[in-house]
Amino acid sequence: MYHQPVFKNRRTLLERAEKFISEIYFTDCNLRGRLYGDSYPLEFLTSFLSSKRIPFSEAVSQNFAPYKIGDTFGPTWCTCWFKVILRIPESWRGKEVHLLWESDGEAMVWRDEQPVQGLTKEGEKTSYILSECLGDDDPHSITLYVEMACNGLFGAGQGSMIAAPDPNRKYSVHKAELVVLHRDVRETLTDFEMMVDIVKHLGEGEQRGYQALFTVNQMVNLCDPAQPDSFPKARALAESFFTQRNGGSQHTVHAMGHCHIDTAWLWPYEETIRKCGRSWVTAVRLMEKNPDFRFTCSQAQQFQWVKSWYPGLYAQIQHFVKKGQFIPVGGTWVEMDGNLPSGESMVRQFLEGQRFFHQEFGIYCKEFWLPDTFGYSAQLPQIMQGCGISRFLTQKLSWNLVNTFPHNTFFWEGLDGSQVLTHFPPGNSYEMKGRVDELVNTVKNNKDKGRANHSAALFGFGDGGGGPTQLMLDRLTRVQDTDGLPKVRMSTPDQLFSELLADSALLCTWSGELFLELHNGTYTTQAKIKRGNRQCESLLHDIEVASSLALGQDKAFHYPLEQLQELWRLLLLNQFHDVIPGSCIEMVVEDALRYYQDILRVGSGLLGDACRHLGQRDQKGDAPAVFNSLPWERNEVVQLQEATGPPSLALVKVPSVGRALVTDTQPAIPVSVTVQADGTVLMENGILKTIINKDGSLASLCLMESNREALSDGCHGNQFVMFDDVPLYWDAWDVMDYHLQTRCQPVTEVVEPVQVVSPGGLRGSVRFTLRISPKSTVTQEVVLDAMSPYVRFNTQVEWGESHKFLKVEFPVLVRSSNATYEIQFGHLQRPTHRNTSWDWARFEVWGHKWADLSEHNFGVSLLNDCKYGYSIHKNLMALSLLRAPKAPDANADMGAHLFTYAIMPHAGSFQTAGVIQSAYNLNYPLRLFKTSTDTAPWSAFSVDAAAVVLETIKQVEVLCDLLERPDHTQPAQMTSEGITLGFGPHQIRSLLLVLK
Repeated sequence: MYHQPVFKNRRTLLERAEKFISEIYFTDCNLRGRLYGDSYPLEFLTSFLSSKRIPFSEAVSQNFAPYKIGDTFGPTWCTCWFKVILRIPESWRGKEVHLLWESDGEAMVWRDEQPVQGLTKEGEKTSYILSECLGDDDPHSITLYVEMACNGLFGAGQGSMIAAPDPNRKYSVHKAELVVLHRDVRETLTDFEMMVDIVKHLGEGEQRGYQALFTVNQMVNLCDPAQPDSFPKARALAESFFTQRNGGSQHTVHAMGHCHIDTAWLWPYEETIRKCGRSWVTAVRLMEKNPDFRFTCSQAQQFQWVKSWYPGLYAQIQHFVKKGQFIPVGGTWVEMDGNLPSGESMVRQFLEGQRFFHQEFGIYCKEFWLPDTFGYSAQLPQIMQGCGISRFLTQKLSWNLVNTFPHNTFFWEGLDGSQVLTHFPPGNSYEMKGRVDELVNTVKNNKDKGRANHSAALFGFGDGGGGPTQLMLDRLTRVQDTDGLPKVRMSTPDQLFSELLADSALLCTWSGELFLELHNGTYTTQAKIKRGNRQCESLLHDIEVASSLALGQDKAFHYPLEQLQELWRLLLLNQFHDVIPGSCIEMVVEDALRYYQDILRVGSGLLGDACRHLGQRDQKGDAPAVFNSLPWERNEVVQLQEATGPPSLALVKVPSVGRALVTDTQPAIPVSVTVQADGTVLMENGILKTIINKDGSLASLCLMESNREALSDGCHGNQFVMFDDVPLYWDAWDVMDYHLQTRCQPVTEVVEPVQVVSPGGLRGSVRFTLRISPKSTVTQEVVLDAMSPYVRFNTQVEWGESHKFLKVEFPVLVRSSNATYEIQFGHLQRPTHRNTSWDWARFEVWGHKWADLSEHNFGVSLLNDCKYGYSIHKNLMALSLLRAPKAPDANADMGAHLFTYAIMPHAGSFQTAGVIQSAYNLNYPLRLFKTSTDTAPWSAFSVDAAAVVLETIKQVEVLCDLLERPDHTQPAQMTSEGITLGFGPHQIRSLLLVLK
């Protein structure tokens, strides 16, 4: 038999197939144009606009007015509710009937008072299935409600996605009608789509790609869009191709449905609740139709929201969790930032998250799930292990700007030597769509070929929610085991990591932090959020310590367990990886700052109540006392609370984790303040001596015992410096290396020259004001207290800049190839040179309460009370203070700022000099309260090793893990002198004590 030859012109055959399924070209005669059959208008469509997000029960009782397709409504962040009354034609029996709904915003379909389907044009969900096959008993008259949010999947940015939202944007419904979907066309289209993608992504160099090309060309020959009986022939060709299997050594892709929903980002927290509802109800519908479908879902906070707002949906989720289809992952309250939260905050993320998942679903998560944060602390592996987690999945390091991270599957070793099995999906995405190119890239990009033959593919619309679709599932089903592509298995995190662990003998180990070479502006952006976070971390710490001690002192004291959990959860919520970094819209900033104020207001009351129970108040009168929450004795100057007049100061000595009365004590060496002939001011306290210039900069800073000058010759410390700050795209996120080339002259324009505020004795201080620019000023009080090892800079900035970066610099007389930075429960070193691209990429780094630059027997530390960005190059120590990005918050950081930093020269190492303790002292102030005049000093806890910090005290004489589960195999060694514990470097240990 004679056959027409197939010409090997790849372009013509490929484009022929593409046009056959095109949404744009030849839809009058191609297959895509036959997807929908008959259409029918809605019987009635009415609407009601609300400025608030209201529950269904309230919405349906409103007055609905007629709505005409195409009419606009809004503006942004409003909600438009639609009442949809439809009647399905009798002639459509036996057909698949959809409500086709195309609109600008995100929508939720409600039926019978329950949410049933999310609709989002950006997320491939523009129809709701009324019936897969309309039967005789199916209703033909149906009433639905559609709740439509006036925002898109990614907010409402004006001009670009990350721009500040357009508050005046209007929205509309473009299409709302009943349609018949031709399921055979949909299935045939999916076959064609996958075949075309195989041709395109296997390329001209692969024989298998040409087999796909000729197969899809023959499919076009056989398929007549006007003749449905021709579809099976074309589909049979596709089926034959798809079922040509791989060999046993082929890479296996573990496909898992996912729906990364940023807990807040380009939309407020309250909209996230609805995003969860829209996305998760859609996932549940898919589970009902696809028993093999697995959906991974993190963030206990989001589960809590759905439980409160959508109890019916939550019950369905619980059902599918039991079936193993809806899989809670991650173990944390939210997907927090991996750098900025304190160590205790990170522990609480797991404590609150794991407890929630255990209480609600009877499980503890086995893996930490953090796809989209901006770097990962070197202390995370130990914290994970302490919370029962030994597996970690993330993806963000694929965003590195300079260096390509060398692994996808490896063991990550933390600061103390703890290891966790870590996987980065090689497809470099946590929102795949089940397409061929993603599968090809998963194999191609795998940097551990030969070591790891399994990878994850997380599919579903993400960031703004949406999640998987039926089309994604259909795509993956077709290529489960197709020659030329990796094997695809619908899987779970446990199955993936079990396979990786079973064949892990050749895996490499990465030691230390996972530093993201991008988004390092997030250490500084939205300074008020960062200040609120640090203040609240300190306050909650002190409440728990004081409450625990009060419980031991007074059995009648009620430990505020419920209130503390509520406050902690608010704080943990704000540590989400687009909130504490400052990469969110202004509405989110307003919410976050309000939550901090709530924590501070309620928390201050709880702390005051606990402190009152630490002493006795009787007829002998009220005496001022102080509470010390830290595990070492403190000898500090405190300011007593007085309504009028100059501040009243006292030098107090308070024992470790205890209390003491305020007594009139004088220092062995008082502070002296001397205005010199040239207008500079000399301050000294027997430990430090500093000379302050008229512009507030330091001309000298000397460690008196050794007469060692800390500042470089001819240089001044405490110099404010401005940089241009225009990143490539991610405005609130990024500081680029080229900003260092734009360093302006130091700020020296004096508005108010240095003048003495406190003349000495217990405290010496001076105040001055500089003009940063016509829009900004800085006012500072430089403080030296008696017995203090550091000079403190209490700072107020009025900030009105645009794309500028403010730092304070200290050029110090120290030379070292590495600087040390505090991180969670420890510290690490980073280079001060730029020998390699890996060194250069760390031009701006993060740290917590202190950073130190030391050589043998001398060093200088920078302390702070709410800053996180540092840049230490050679001998120049700089603390990043303020940025001024304009997207996604056009008003980011504008206004007044308060913060404190300090400079601390020291002899010896930072450990022996007490830098760690000094930074804690700066961040955890002594707390004043009133008690009886005969109250004696009292210490509840002390530690006899200076290298050990008793970090947190909450409410059996055994060791426990970080989830507070007792470990009865390790009883603590109790003696009359105390409890003996052994510690390795940077090790975290928890102890349960029973009060008797």
